[in-house]
Amino acid sequence: MELRQLKYFVETAQTLNFSEAARNLYVTQSTLSQQIKTLEEELGTALFQRDSHSVSLTESGASLLPLAIRTLQDAMSCKDKIRDLQNMLSGELNIGVTYTFSPILTEAIKEFIKQYPNIKLNVFYKTMEELMDMLRHRSVDFVLAFRPSHPFEEIESHNLFEDQLSVIMRDDHPLASRTTLGLKDLENYRLAIPAKGLQARNALEKYVSIENSGLNVSVELNDANILLELVQHNNLITILSNASVNNRKYLKAVPLDLPDNQMQGCIHALKRIYRKRSAEVFVKMLRETAAVQELSGKWL
Repeated sequence: MELRQLKYFVETAQTLNFSEAARNLYVTQSTLSQQIKTLEEELGTALFQRDSHSVSLTESGASLLPLAIRTLQDAMSCKDKIRDLQNMLSGELNIGVTYTFSPILTEAIKEFIKQYPNIKLNVFYKTMEELMDMLRHRSVDFVLAFRPSHPFEEIESHNLFEDQLSVIMRDDHPLASRTTLGLKDLENYRLAIPAKGLQARNALEKYVSIENSGLNVSVELNDANILLELVQHNNLITILSNASVNNRKYLKAVPLDLPDNQMQGCIHALKRIYRKRSAEVFVKMLRETAAVQELSGKWL
């Protein structure tokens, strides 16, 4: 039994589609099928039930899946630990970040690449759902995102700072002098709002359906940075977390007056796996940045 065969098995078991699994693994479907067949022959049992319309796991396949995932995770942990023993002189650190976290990340990135120039830093900006999927597949070492409304069983979340949904506008906007705003206060103004799937939109829709809210929505976008650019250079307002305006000149964030309007900025990581030394160092740097200290201090 080879790790490669287990990797092929896990990908196929999670997708239940040989064609999709082969694409994800960058191999031909015939190669994938042959490796699965070899594994089945070695184990003396079928792992998949196939017919012309679908693929499903057999009882043996379902039993093997969690063991195979754990074996692959242990193998990756061994590899990571050996790299760390090289005193962080080489290797890679892969970080997943939701769009809203972009402004608070810059300081930590600058310091990390200054202190550890030989470690390649890969930063992926995507939605939380996409990043959590990458985390489960070990494509990233950890994720920076707000705490999801429903926890993921295999992922642990650690608070980094507290935040809240806010109305974002230029500092010369008529609403900029307010200390709080209700949704009714926004009805006479044009909005550019985050698209469905972004965490700020998910948080907002706990309280109101955008389609039935009476809000004058002119633009929906799945990129918080572009939303902020639109607000900064047009007479628009948006609804994002307070953290999104960090280091943004000429923008003002006014908290939305909503019940339980709290969002926890978190570090998300897989449970029970080896933590890269480089990941621990980066998180420590991030916690010590002025941006995170300021956000944390607002709630003390």
